[in-house]
Amino acid sequence: MRLLSTKASCNTHGQDSSYFLGWEEYEKNPYDEAMNPKGIIQMGLAENQLSFDILESWLAKNQDVAGFKRDGKSIFRELALFQDYHGLPSFKKAMVDFMAEIRGNKVTFDPNHIVLTAGSTSANETLMFCLAEQGDAFLLPTPYYPGFDRDLKWRTGVEIVPIQCTSSNNFQITESALLKAHEDAKKRNLRVKGVLVTNPSNPLGTTMSRNELNLLIDFIKVNKDMHLISDEIYSGTVFSSPSFISVMEVLKERNYLKDSSDAAQVWNRVHVVYSLSKDLGLPGFRVGAIYSDNDEVVAAATKMSSFGLVSSQTQYLLSAMLGDKKFTKNYLSENQKRLKRRQRMLISRLQKTGISCLKSNAGLFCWVDMRHLLSSNTFEAEMELWKKIVYQVKLNISPGSSCHCTEPGWFRVCFANMSEDTLNLAMKRLTTFVANITGANESKKNSGTSRRTMSLPNWVFRLSSRDHREQEER
Repeated sequence: MRLLSTKASCNTHGQDSSYFLGWEEYEKNPYDEAMNPKGIIQMGLAENQLSFDILESWLAKNQDVAGFKRDGKSIFRELALFQDYHGLPSFKKAMVDFMAEIRGNKVTFDPNHIVLTAGSTSANETLMFCLAEQGDAFLLPTPYYPGFDRDLKWRTGVEIVPIQCTSSNNFQITESALLKAHEDAKKRNLRVKGVLVTNPSNPLGTTMSRNELNLLIDFIKVNKDMHLISDEIYSGTVFSSPSFISVMEVLKERNYLKDSSDAAQVWNRVHVVYSLSKDLGLPGFRVGAIYSDNDEVVAAATKMSSFGLVSSQTQYLLSAMLGDKKFTKNYLSENQKRLKRRQRMLISRLQKTGISCLKSNAGLFCWVDMRHLLSSNTFEAEMELWKKIVYQVKLNISPGSSCHCTEPGWFRVCFANMSEDTLNLAMKRLTTFVANITGANESKKNSGTSRRTMSLPNWVFRLSSRDHREQEER
């Protein structure tokens, strides 16, 4: 007798990706300055820990809110009992105002069109359930966040078809790549329901250009049964030019009036995903949102959000915090300054090691080019290098193959989830490692000997095959 359901036991969760396996290795041997100084340093976690002091300072000054009080009186009972758990009006208003502030108030959002979810993971999956049937597909530009293989596909049965982007133009979406992905889906007899992008990009740390956004809007304008989902959870982390451009801003610029028939069709098929996990550094609070001008999508997503709610206590606390405009203005400005400083620190240390990065202006990570450190231009060589970095250097970084990058040798390296001292230690370890590799390569080159491939366990090669077999066969 089968104990678990087919869905629970199937091997499509995506957890066998090197992205998740790196986390597993870290958890077995986590670095701690005092207790485990030789442990693995976690550089695979896109978490913002640089501005907790600002949040804690606000809480210290607003103890009534933190203690669930109003005018000095406890409202714990009120918050603990049944509420309209689809969202407190005060929090929805504070949330859309914060989203508008991040976008320079160039666009506004209607609180009646926001659906609260338990993080962006829930938001993205909910949209898949609302917009697609099992076996339908969404087009995603590569490289993309490895968790999408779980979030979008596992329970929904929706397929992902990659839009293959390359380093030749800094991984920007081109019309030819978009149309080829659409054709690839047709060849696989998949009905494409739309395009999903992350803006700013995870893992690239770059903002999408106005040209790219217009290209995608034109694409769904022609294909009238398709949707465009813009995951904008890193929108408040943009710390350098070019500035962040939301898809909603581009729609407004195109002079689309929501009450005109043609424009309404486009507005109704553009949806934004947001979260406080990255911009505010609160992943543990599990606060995400879907924003859509489509009444049907909002109604359907609201029903589905019953399976992933945000607690009333969390909403009450954050409605007060986000409603404090002096606080939000200071937080966004200071947090972006700190992210910029930390990113420059990482890039500078990598450059001294002989490693370059894709030019980026946002996010909590850098897209790092280690192609020159590969033993060959293959994904097997990328896995070999990744394994050395995890087990020998004791750094957990994410290989490009886990992000479905088409070029071996790129890695995502996170910089905002640790102290400066820990980052300095990580770079010191990496510098020593690269120096040893460079010295060994020169020695072998001079002696005429060939590089001997390191013995790898079978699961490493399965990872490379799993992450790339599908796209290589297309």
